[in-house]
Amino acid sequence: MSLSEVRKSTESRMVKSLETLKVALSKIRTGRAHAGILDHIMVEYYGSPVPISQVANVNLVDARTINVQVWEKNMAGPVEKAIRDSDLGLNPISMGDSIRVPMPALTEERRRDLAKVVRTEGEDSKIAVRNLRRDANDTLKKLVKEKEISEDDERRMQDEVQKLTDKHVIEIDKLVAQKEAEIMTV
Repeated sequence: MSLSEVRKSTESRMVKSLETLKVALSKIRTGRAHAGILDHIMVEYYGSPVPISQVANVNLVDARTINVQVWEKNMAGPVEKAIRDSDLGLNPISMGDSIRVPMPALTEERRRDLAKVVRTEGEDSKIAVRNLRRDANDTLKKLVKEKEISEDDERRMQDEVQKLTDKHVIEIDKLVAQKEAEIMTV
């Protein structure tokens, strides 16, 4: 394995950690409605679980209301039940083949709880990035032991990996701070 391969592999895995954090943060709801909040909810469709987006159109009515328009009338019940049973604490209202999902205002206590969840997600991502740094450094040590690279190359590469780590940790902190601000804004 060459130095450039170690760097590329480490960087791409760190970017994936960042993407995973973005997805996790997008699922944590703020006071405002957005169509993506229902993306992870699965509904039973002819015996197999599928995302709501595969059985209905999901769009916004206004800043606090999501409208779910099911394509088949018989799916309204299961979709409504899936939304109600989800971890989002939403109470959908069925109106024939469409379902309105009002977003309740968040209490101060709930906002603090969500902010804690955001910080935990951020910390998990930082741990993942640091683990990737450790793996890269272990690989570099192995390459030195096998005399494939010099100790100077190893030191230079460790510095590069550390810079990558710092860059991604700063990005994680930014994402967490943004999401916290979004949650705490009334």
